[in-house]
Amino acid sequence: MAKYRFHCTNGLECVFDARGTEVRATARLVDRARKVASDVRQSLANRTDWAEWRVSVHDLSGRRVLVQPFEPASGRARAA
Repeated sequence: MAKYRFHCTNGLECVFDARGTEVRATARLVDRARKVASDVRQSLANRTDWAEWRVSVHDLSGRRVLVQPFEPASGRARAA
């Protein structure tokens, strides 16, 4: 099991993960990133535009291992 940090950003604003999370398998990083995105979206519910937000996943050495875009909110159509 390895520990990763799941930072969220839109390029201007950041939500940093100072604690990190243990993840059993790297295949689960995408699922965890989606959960983090959902949690951030709920905690900052006053925002309406999440189009530019990403979860940037880093190992404890600081190496970026994944960038996962926020998914559109449930029930909202994605702009074409």
